[in-house]
Amino acid sequence: MSYTLGEFGWEGRNPKEVIKFQRADVNAGFIETLGIKMAAGRSFSKQYGADTSNIIINEAGIKAMRLKDPVGKIFKLWGNDMQIIGIIKDFHFESLHRKVGPMFIRYKPTHTNRIMVKIKAGKVKPVLEELQKFNTKYNPEYTFDYKFLDQDFQAQYVAETRVAILSRYFALLAIVISCLGLFGLATFTAEKRFKEIGIRKILGASEFNVIYILSKDFTKPVLISILIALPVGYLLGKNWLNSFAYRIDLKLWFFIVSGFLAFIISLATVFFRH
Repeated sequence: MSYTLGEFGWEGRNPKEVIKFQRADVNAGFIETLGIKMAAGRSFSKQYGADTSNIIINEAGIKAMRLKDPVGKIFKLWGNDMQIIGIIKDFHFESLHRKVGPMFIRYKPTHTNRIMVKIKAGKVKPVLEELQKFNTKYNPEYTFDYKFLDQDFQAQYVAETRVAILSRYFALLAIVISCLGLFGLATFTAEKRFKEIGIRKILGASEFNVIYILSKDFTKPVLISILIALPVGYLLGKNWLNSFAYRIDLKLWFFIVSGFLAFIISLATVFFRH
C-alpha cells in the first residue's frame, strides 16, 4: 500500500479540494482473506473478468468525496474511468495513532508481488513447509521469506506495551514503598504516644478508639495526596490518549475508585500496625 495523489474525479467533486488516497493493488481474494467486510456492492472476482476497470473504495474515502449512492458511479483515476463496484468498511491499515483515511483498491494481478495466506491455528508448520516447496519449484532464484501480520501489528505498539508493563511494576513498587512509609510512621507515632495510649486505656478507651485517634493523623495527608494525584493522573492519561486517533473517554469513576482504593490501603496499613 502507498499514498497517492493525482487526477481524481467523480460526480460533484470540488476541483480545488485535494484528497490524499491510500492505494492498494490486489488480486482476487484479498478482501476475503483479510476478512474485510463489504458495506455495499461486491468484491473483486475472477468470474467477472474485466474487474481491472473497476475500483473499490473505503467508507472514509466515500465520506471525503461526499458521494451519495456511490456503487455504479464513475471514479476518474489518472484519466481512466473506473466504475465503483463496492464499498468496504473502514479498517486500520496504519497505526492506531492515525485516523482511517481515504483508500481505494484496484484489481491489478500483474502488480502484486506478495502472497497472503490465512493459516488455521496449529497448521502453521505444515503450511509453511508446503509454501517453501511451492517457492522452490516456481521461484527458485529467490529465498522463501515470510512474516506474520499479527507480529507486524504488534511491532507498531512496542512502546505502548513497554509503557504498560513498566507502569504496572512502578505502580506496585510505589504502593509497597508508600505502605512501608506509613507502617514506619505509624510505628514511630505509637512509640511516641505510648504513655498517652496507656492512660486512655486505663480511663476506659476501647482499642478501636485508640486506633481511630492515632489514625486521624494519617488521614489528612493521605487525602491531600490523593486530591493532588488524581488531577495530575487525569491530565497525564488524557495527554497520552490524545496521541491515538481512536480512544476511550476517561470516566470520573476511574479516579474515584482508584482514590478510594488508595485510601483503604493506607488505612489497612495503619490498622495492621496498631
